[in-house]
Amino acid sequence: MNKTYIFLIALFFVFSAFKADKPAYTLFDKDGKDVKYEKMLKQIEDADIVLFGESHDNPISHWLQLELTKDLFEIKKGNLVLGAEMFESDNQVILNEYLDSMITQSSFESEARLWPNYKTDYKPLVEFANKNRLKFIATNVPRRYASLVNKKGFEGLEELSDEAKSFLPPLPIDYDPELNCYKSMMEMPGMGPHITPNFPKAQAIKDATMAYFILKNWSPEKTLLHYHGSYHSENFESIYWYLEKANPDLKIVTLTTVSQEDVADLQDENKGKADFTICVDKDMTRTRQ
Repeated sequence: MNKTYIFLIALFFVFSAFKADKPAYTLFDKDGKDVKYEKMLKQIEDADIVLFGESHDNPISHWLQLELTKDLFEIKKGNLVLGAEMFESDNQVILNEYLDSMITQSSFESEARLWPNYKTDYKPLVEFANKNRLKFIATNVPRRYASLVNKKGFEGLEELSDEAKSFLPPLPIDYDPELNCYKSMMEMPGMGPHITPNFPKAQAIKDATMAYFILKNWSPEKTLLHYHGSYHSENFESIYWYLEKANPDLKIVTLTTVSQEDVADLQDENKGKADFTICVDKDMTRTRQ
């Protein structure tokens, strides 16, 4: 028996030891039917707004964000705009300065208030925008104003200067406490007396601000792809609710991310959360936050 034949037999047994049907994730549509990435992309390419709900520490979410961004850019070219929860609205100037090559990468990264997992998870998106001359919108409310709402309610925002208010949507803030995304926050177990009616309002000011700056930077010929935690668009509430209220004619496509022990079938509790669900194996490694 020659060495080549022995090698091929050994190679066969090595590969036979690995399962070929162990995917890291599966894509599902709103009804829980598995769907191909290409079909999802086809629906997304005609959207006005794409709300990509991630799990902040999930590498599959971040990889798919970048892949979708690349593929949408191939289709939309300069008509693609990016935006993210991970950048607060008062950091738009420094983000623009970096994308316009007015400041260095090191200056941007040292002076902007970046998330701890920026370099692994969000830097690739910013660098893609930089390379391809795309607008990247800092959409989230400055966290100090979310804290202010948690302390004083929306009324606390009225006390801010006109300059500070420029980082917010127009006041007063529209708010529906009966939306499940906010109502459920009042029922969170273990919080007890720490929860006040202002607690979900601090979440709502984030959603309202993100929706406002998404719309402010979108125009009919463009697609705006927005990255945020799944909670901010899950069940077609939160950001989605504010966008639809402002412009019911928008074509919005939502994605969410969930984890399951088995990704072959979408569990009932995960169905209907978004137009498309990225179901990731529960054992997937986590990125650092």
